[in-house]
Amino acid sequence: MHPQTKDMAEYKRRIADKILERKVLGKGAVLIEGPKWCGKTTTAKQLAKSVLDLGDASVLKQSMQMIEISPKSLLEGTTPRLIDEWQALPPIWDSIRSEVDRRGVPSQFILTGSSVLPDAEETIHSGTGRFAHIMMRPMSLYESGESNGTISLRDLFEGKTPEIQQNNLEIDDIAYLTCRGGWPWATIIPKEVALDQAFDYVDSVIQRDIQRVDKVKRSPERASLLLRSYARNISQQVSYSTIRKDMLTNDSSKLDEDTVADYIKALKKLFVIEDLAAWNPNIRSKAAIRTSDTRHFVDPSIGTAVLGLGPKDLVNDLDSFGLFFEDLAVRDLRVYAEALDGQLYHYRDSSGLECDTVLHRRNGSYALLEVKLGGEDNINKGAASMIELSNNIDTDKMPLPSFMAVIVGVGKFAYQRKDGVYVIPIGCLKD
Repeated sequence: MHPQTKDMAEYKRRIADKILERKVLGKGAVLIEGPKWCGKTTTAKQLAKSVLDLGDASVLKQSMQMIEISPKSLLEGTTPRLIDEWQALPPIWDSIRSEVDRRGVPSQFILTGSSVLPDAEETIHSGTGRFAHIMMRPMSLYESGESNGTISLRDLFEGKTPEIQQNNLEIDDIAYLTCRGGWPWATIIPKEVALDQAFDYVDSVIQRDIQRVDKVKRSPERASLLLRSYARNISQQVSYSTIRKDMLTNDSSKLDEDTVADYIKALKKLFVIEDLAAWNPNIRSKAAIRTSDTRHFVDPSIGTAVLGLGPKDLVNDLDSFGLFFEDLAVRDLRVYAEALDGQLYHYRDSSGLECDTVLHRRNGSYALLEVKLGGEDNINKGAASMIELSNNIDTDKMPLPSFMAVIVGVGKFAYQRKDGVYVIPIGCLKD
């Protein structure tokens, strides 16, 4: 047996595990959403005591009959009961909601879903107060074991100053990890075939999922063009009209902005695209805050796969590599933000001042985080930009940042600069 596959049965702990354990204790039902193949079912099964697998065609067919005759029978089983791919049978949502009300106790159901169907979208709001929600993404580098986790964002928020830490990841490692992505299966199979996972994912989205998500007939060719345009504009604030123009150079048929918006909406329902919204702080400056989203995939390997790029291609084009690395950093920071009860944003204003990511927690604390592949000049620019933004914060209306950090791909050490800004290789980071 290949040495990399001998421990395939061993479950790699996820940051979502602790979140799920807490949510299950407080609600009758918990819904885990996220892209397919990101590990939702495997994570849910760590807690579930019985399973209804609606992703299995034969189970789904039987369940479609039972939902009409005896919906309660589908929900019988040791709790918490996992309803896997629930959106394949939207009426089951109301049955679960009613059963949660009838039982009146927490920890009854865990639901997973890798797309949001129209019928499901209409009914999902009726679970307010009864259902807790968790968003799962592909694995962060800490979860997959590539980050050594010596620098904790939680510790930094609590004012703890870490010792200087060493980073073990080199530029070739970062290039490979960007192209491999955080798909759980890809982290445990031999390295030489792990890159195929992202290509298979993209093919599945283009050829099948884009049609299935809301039963609207869409062109696989056009879906491919859109994904390619997104990849070319990754980590940038570009408009739908810019994406449309980019697609038109390769699409001779009529293509309007509404069509582009429809395809993007479908890909968001599949959790393929996850743009980064703008942060709106209280600032002293009169500069207008830009509200356009930064374009991102849920995992950087989607962008590299759709463009047919491998690790060597990234190393040979450092400008593109920097943008894809930012996509990877955003994925990891979003995973860590979930554990910190926070959200990730970006900042940009009319004066040109910007910050790649802002981790804003529910308690009001926040951190400014610039993302750079590496290089002393880039680190200096990132630090200067964050310090300027921090100096612009209106402290009568909100606090100063808990900390500022430049997240880098390449660098031997994690350390704090004399100006107080941390430099943290992503290979040292954890929640």
